[in-house]
Amino acid sequence: MTGTPLRVGLVGYGLAGSVFHAPLIAATEGLALDTVVTSNPERQRQARAEFPDVTLAAAPDELFARAGDLDLVVVASPNRTHVPLATAALEAGLPVVVDKPLAGTAAEARELAALAEERGLLLSVFQNRRWDNDFLTLRELIDEGGLGDVYRFESRFERWRPRLKGGWRESGDPSEIGGLLYDLGSHVVDQALVLFGPVTSVYAESDIRREGAQADDDTFIALTHAGGVRSHLYVSATTAQLGPRFRVLGSKAGYVKHGLDPQEAALRDGLRPGASGADWGREPEELWGRVGSGESPVTGGGRPVPTLPGDYPAYYTAVARALLSGGPNPVTALEAAAALDVLEAARRSAHEKVTVTL
Repeated sequence: MTGTPLRVGLVGYGLAGSVFHAPLIAATEGLALDTVVTSNPERQRQARAEFPDVTLAAAPDELFARAGDLDLVVVASPNRTHVPLATAALEAGLPVVVDKPLAGTAAEARELAALAEERGLLLSVFQNRRWDNDFLTLRELIDEGGLGDVYRFESRFERWRPRLKGGWRESGDPSEIGGLLYDLGSHVVDQALVLFGPVTSVYAESDIRREGAQADDDTFIALTHAGGVRSHLYVSATTAQLGPRFRVLGSKAGYVKHGLDPQEAALRDGLRPGASGADWGREPEELWGRVGSGESPVTGGGRPVPTLPGDYPAYYTAVARALLSGGPNPVTALEAAAALDVLEAARRSAHEKVTVTL
């Protein structure tokens, strides 16, 4: 990609904005971080220190007033603001990337998709964990037939955080769209849908375990896919002993993988794509998953399989191509709506103690 970079306005400079979006935008050929919107003085200083040439704005209205100076808006603010800010961006004539979850309901997501189509504008959702190292490796194994017909997909995004951090993510106010179901659940459900397609039924158990907590912090979701695969998905902040990130069982072999993709930790530590060279997204051999069959109580049998490098930069590279040369949208709003259908069904299942048919 050559020519003048697309100018990007980033709304929000908390965890999502400062750790994920700003560094990835800055590292992407064809994109330039133009403006950061945050009213927090400390975050303004942080943004200025990390990106000395960036323009600072205290409120989204300041950004939209300069819509003609921008080519893309990225919404990385709290969940409750996603729909109104994405709507404002589209109505201002700007393509928009929205952090997950796109909306609180599938209906809102589809309304945004319709607005984007009506305006002829890109609306994309930041589902970065489609580019996790283990997920890319699993996709390749499935595509190559190495596991045979997959019967069961177990996916865990577990943490041990017995003490509350505070903030809107742990709020019990439904308008905040907090809790792990819509946070980490957005990732594990999206991955299951990408791998195994539409879902016909949803069962969920959702609990509030930690003292003083108001939103779910320990949730299990069971999905039956139209193709027959069963997905068991776990998201938790209360797991004292972590399970495998993936356990995938097929007619020929299984795949077991422990540990999280290293890219988030690298970004938190200040490392940047490109600056790390060919080592970006790579993990050491001792963390590779294993493929095969067997009954070893130590390894579970099988052979170690090299984990493909994780590639979060691929998301914004695809966004830039979509805007500059008409390439495909890497994650569409309708895909996000399908995941929200599942999340809404899971919330209902847990609340009513029923299995929900989609």
